[in-house]
Amino acid sequence: ALVKRLGPGDVAVIDHVNVDRIAAEELIATGVRAVLNASESTDGRYPNAGPLMLARAGVALVDVLGADPFDLLRDGVSVVLEPGKPAQTVKVIEFVDFGCGYCRRFQIETFPAIRAEFIETNMVEWKFMPFVTGMFANSEAVTMAAECALAEDPRIFAAMTNRLWVRQSEWKESDDPEALAREWMAEVGSDPDAYQACLQEDVRTQRVASATALAAQLGVRSTPTFWIVGGGPVQGALPIDAFRQLFT
Repeated sequence: ALVKRLGPGDVAVIDHVNVDRIAAEELIATGVRAVLNASESTDGRYPNAGPLMLARAGVALVDVLGADPFDLLRDGVSVVLEPGKPAQTVKVIEFVDFGCGYCRRFQIETFPAIRAEFIETNMVEWKFMPFVTGMFANSEAVTMAAECALAEDPRIFAAMTNRLWVRQSEWKESDDPEALAREWMAEVGSDPDAYQACLQEDVRTQRVASATALAAQLGVRSTPTFWIVGGGPVQGALPIDAFRQLFT
């Protein structure tokens, strides 16, 4: 019903958690210049393309407005959008393949500073989204291991992903990546029974497949790619100063 009342140049006010592809397509088709969302347009529970599609279409997106926007903004009210520094947390989705050499460089050289300066200070919310580009040998096996590590314990995930980056050449050249991943998972503290059960579940396989499909849908062709929600893509293993310019 809302989209029928919208036209080119309008500002849409919605209350929609996890804006999906269909909702984004409908909003873009109306020609709106901005979307004000009372809720989180993406909350991290599953990959959703809506916010990134809005960004690519040049539609400004303002998330989690706080006070009920429907009490403040009614049909026909004029709204002025002024550029400025964001008053809310910047949301970033990092598309990455564990086999990517530039991703390894970024994670080892740059990400620790980003975590300390922006993530731990609540300036930036960072979502790490590994997917399989199909360009690197054995990537699918270690991506599944990382997903199972995340399901078991964030500390195990941190230890496992660090090992995958630091010892990238070992698993890429392995003749049996599944066995090597199982060995490394045990060494970083994973419960072998929990890991085996995870591998047999469809949910983790579906998460990897969903991330891979989303990357393809959004046209992510190189890694790492960083999607600034409401802003658009930034590509490459950029130095910390480049992110300081983006976030401050």
